[in-house]
Amino acid sequence: MPILPKSFIRSLPPKSAKGRAALLAALSLLLLAALLFSLRTGSRGYSFPALFAALLSSDEQDVIRRVLVHVRIPRTLACALAGAALAAAGALTQAVLHNAMASPNIIGVNAGAGFFSLLLSLLLPGVSRAAAMGAFLGALGTALLIYALALRAGLSRTTLILAGVAISSILNAATNAVTLLFPDIAIGSAGFMVGGFSGVNLAALQNAAPYLIAGFLLAALLAVELDILQLGEQSAASLGLHVARTRFLAILSAALLAGAAVSFAGLLGFVGLLAPHAARRLIGGSNVLLLPACSLLGAAFVLLCDALSRALFSPYELPVGIVLSLLGGPFFLFLLLRQRRRQADD
Repeated sequence: MPILPKSFIRSLPPKSAKGRAALLAALSLLLLAALLFSLRTGSRGYSFPALFAALLSSDEQDVIRRVLVHVRIPRTLACALAGAALAAAGALTQAVLHNAMASPNIIGVNAGAGFFSLLLSLLLPGVSRAAAMGAFLGALGTALLIYALALRAGLSRTTLILAGVAISSILNAATNAVTLLFPDIAIGSAGFMVGGFSGVNLAALQNAAPYLIAGFLLAALLAVELDILQLGEQSAASLGLHVARTRFLAILSAALLAGAAVSFAGLLGFVGLLAPHAARRLIGGSNVLLLPACSLLGAAFVLLCDALSRALFSPYELPVGIVLSLLGGPFFLFLLLRQRRRQADD
């Protein structure tokens, strides 16, 4: 498999440790601002004093409190968790596949998670955790399939992406077939296919929580090993790194994160492509810094896009997946054209 290009792994972080810490602190403040903005935004806007007063109130009949506790807090948490998980999954996928254009939705991981989530929900209708388990299994199986294709005959970066797009199309067709054959499961599936947070609840987040925790912990433990892997297979092996194990664990972590996000957010696209690229330009290619940076950036990005989708046509709501696709589609085309240009120059 080819080594990552210099443009992919080059570091452009602040030179000092204080600069890197300051940048992470700034991203944390951005996330905090996005969280507060999301809580305030909706079909009816409330001031921050009114929100805090309602949150501290013990009156269960308070309208603002009910909206805050049962609608906006679960939705805000869902946006932040999905954004962070998909962004980290994108960074892991790019590191494992040595491909700057890889992300969970582009190579079909999200589509696999979505198909198996619907399938297990259909087969196990009484099991509350069926959707989360199916999403994880689908994400893991699809990621392993893509990785096997990448290993076989040393596929080029562009060919790998095209293979992922083909697999994604097949899985999306299978998902459509399930919804057509079983109309009951099709109720609400339109929002799932586009991706969004309308109607998300704390129960769905609780079901996904074990996968999210395991995925983030595993990603944190693998950060240093992924930095070594960027040196190339032979160099990494000479330094004592178990390359095959590291790659499998990274795929497992990405599947845990992407599958968990898809189980309650639907097929959100391009978060795993946009956030890692932006974070890499800000803080560099070291995964020790990149993974937390892109998680913070991804969470803030999805929160702001979701707030935008609610505010644009208020009181109507535009699914956030549409906003993400409108932003991510042109960016992916830009990356693809730039990659073709570099190949032509070489």
